[in-house]
Amino acid sequence: MIFSQAGGDNNSSIAQSTITKNDNYARLKIILKKEYSKTSDQSINLVQQYLKTLPADIKVTLTREESALQTTLGTNTAPFVVEIKGKEYSEMERILTEAKSVLQANSGLYNISTSLDEGTPEVEIVIDRFKTSYFNVTVDNVINQIKSYLTGAAAGSFEKDGEMKDITVKLDDISLKQLQDLMITAGTVKLPLSELANIKTVVTPREITRSGQSRTCYLYAMVNKSKPFDRIVKDSEASLRNISLPADYKIDITGEELKRKETMSNLSFALILSVILVFMVLAAEFESIIQPFVILLTMPFAAVGTILTFLVFGKSLNMMAYIGIIMLCGIAVSNAIILIDRINQLRESGLGKKDSIITAGSQRIRPILMTSLTTIFALVPLTIGIGESASLRSPMALAVIGGMVSSTLLTLVVIPCAYWVFDSLSSWMRTKLTI
Repeated sequence: MIFSQAGGDNNSSIAQSTITKNDNYARLKIILKKEYSKTSDQSINLVQQYLKTLPADIKVTLTREESALQTTLGTNTAPFVVEIKGKEYSEMERILTEAKSVLQANSGLYNISTSLDEGTPEVEIVIDRFKTSYFNVTVDNVINQIKSYLTGAAAGSFEKDGEMKDITVKLDDISLKQLQDLMITAGTVKLPLSELANIKTVVTPREITRSGQSRTCYLYAMVNKSKPFDRIVKDSEASLRNISLPADYKIDITGEELKRKETMSNLSFALILSVILVFMVLAAEFESIIQPFVILLTMPFAAVGTILTFLVFGKSLNMMAYIGIIMLCGIAVSNAIILIDRINQLRESGLGKKDSIITAGSQRIRPILMTSLTTIFALVPLTIGIGESASLRSPMALAVIGGMVSSTLLTLVVIPCAYWVFDSLSSWMRTKLTI
């Protein structure tokens, strides 16, 4: 399905944005068929190759619609944003132009645009206050006369069909040369506008924004999803360091990178807090400090499995994978809890430490495998990529599956050995303290 719109349409309910109401803009929206939805990246690459053949004076931006879930969890703007802060508009424009040319060499970025790309052409009239004072005419008087010429002047009203109608007298549309020749009444003489003001055509910025009480401009770019986002950011930061910045000017990479840093900080705190809470619960249940440490060894095992899984499948760790690792803090320890609890029960019944470890391993291998396999197979459908936003959900499921596989295998081997070492060390310390 293809929807296109060229030129302005002030009456359409669809055309609500400023772009669609501008006569110099056109918009094209393409919806792929369902059988080609998974190859949308290839379609975008083909469109990009075609856009490179267009004339340089045509400015084209390409955006990719995100799913509702991605928009809710992420951002609906460009994922890669460079923020430039400074004072002088001309200097910021120079820095922004250099940054754009530098980042165009980065293969991980495409569709690069800036907040200053689409400036509006305007006619600027700068009134010479010395000349207006010389001819004894005020600036307000000159402005009012120009406005009356261009927008019209009220000339009374008349009644039609029982309603009062305003009468406005104005000139036809005039050229820049005719604007310069407009006659301005200055006291008892009439002078052309060019004698009282400097008239020139300028391009004003599309928007002037401020952030942290500083004038700010932005560079936007889309990200090639075949490359890790953190690698793209690192390469971009290295490229932007080569740009010379005057004092009080600053370049920052924001957008999803800023959100990623904030999210990583919050998730790191959540990970530390989850480990502390799990340790507190285990210490209270086992009435020991040593055994919770042994159980918590399954967490690094799970993390290793997650990293190896993403390495084998050639995928990058993202926020959803990090959330999956946090989930493993509560899931992976269950196998070690089952094993160590059985060891304690057997030792309390009078069995020796070595025999208790061997017997508990043989008795608990079945429930451990059943618990792990049910969790793994329940998450397999999420990794296949069924339904909308599957690429957003699958990293979390993949992280949990990889962590469960490694932690289960290592729990049956390493945890009994760690239990033996820590318990022997604890007994030796108690003996030394008693002596």
